[in-house]
Order: sequence, then C-alpha cells, then structure tokens
Amino acid sequence: MDSSDLEKGRARATTSQVTVLYFARLREALGRDAEDLALPADVRTAGALRDLLRNRGGVWETELAAAKPVRIAVNQSMANVNTAIGAGDEIAFFPPVTGG
Repeated sequence: MDSSDLEKGRARATTSQVTVLYFARLREALGRDAEDLALPADVRTAGALRDLLRNRGGVWETELAAAKPVRIAVNQSMANVNTAIGAGDEIAFFPPVTGG
C-alpha cells in the first residue's frame, strides 16, 4: 500500500464537511470562533460531534464535558445530542443564556 492508497482510505473515512461555531465562554476558552471540519463517517449526530471535539483533550474535554451545560444549534435551529448532522451543516455550541 502506498501513500495514495492511504489518502483514498482517508477520503472514504470522512462523509461530510461541516462548519462548527463556538460562542461566549466556549469561544474564549477554545481560542476560536469557528472551524470547518471533515467528519468521520461514524459522526452522524450533534452529540457524536461533541464527543469527537471533546476527545481532543485538554480544554476541549473540560469545556465540552457531558456535565457542562452546553446548548447546540444545527442550521440555526435548537437541537439536541440526537439531532442528525450532515454535509454542509452549521453546528453551533454555546452556553445557556440567562437574562435579568
């Protein structure tokens, strides 16, 4: 197997490109407001994406921990961990908003 075979395998292993947005404390902690991400084939829900990002470790693991309150929107509609995601979607992560 040569490097071109490896590249072909990687291309098959990803299903779609999405845009991920981070707001408020997440933007500050993660040091970015957005990124384009090629999803592995097994990442098909917003929850699976959160797990993928959390597996980066460090601040990612801390800020996106299951116990931390984080809201999710897919294509500007409120979503939950079971919401399906796919090619071209925009997924936003943000802390709950409170008013006073």
